[in-house]
Amino acid sequence: MSNDYARAVTSILDPRDHQHRTSSVRDATDADVPAIQQIYAHYVRHTLSTFEEEPPTVDEMRSRQAAVLRAGLPYLVAEAGGAVVGYSYATVYRPRPAYRYTIEDSVYVAPDAQQRGVGRLLLSALIERCAAGPWRQMIAVIGNSNNTGSVTLHEKLGFRYVGTLTATGYKFGQWIDTALMQREIGLGQHTAPELGSPEDRQP
Repeated sequence: MSNDYARAVTSILDPRDHQHRTSSVRDATDADVPAIQQIYAHYVRHTLSTFEEEPPTVDEMRSRQAAVLRAGLPYLVAEAGGAVVGYSYATVYRPRPAYRYTIEDSVYVAPDAQQRGVGRLLLSALIERCAAGPWRQMIAVIGNSNNTGSVTLHEKLGFRYVGTLTATGYKFGQWIDTALMQREIGLGQHTAPELGSPEDRQP
């Protein structure tokens, strides 16, 4: 377990019952998809974090999860008090073959679980899992370059800002920029992809 991941395991104070609940991360299952869909629907309806305008159905989210898993990439959930409070996953950054060692992360936290370390827990675990595989670069494509919460989270976990794509989206009557961030994982660019062993890789 990496230091970042260990530090990310947190106790969450539930404002409804004032009980501390331990948040932990695990692989997502099919049973988690309805909760995942509800979390994502909030971001679609109310934020600029995603450029989708209509929330996908549970069946569509299930199909997307299956595609991630078929690609051999992780799809994780954070759980607290028996409830899913966030999720993260990685996808192939681009479909053309030369991009195959580069992946893109996605992290979403339930509205009532924000500011409690859940996002850091999810992203730390995702980085650790992906670093154990063949991938070398992780890209964050952040909808709304003013999304300081997401930018700060990625900065804390080793991502560097690499640029802004101006006015790439239009939602809620406004143009939206996209921020791009990047970090090495595993052996990064220091060896050819076929060189090195899994135990050499560091998150």
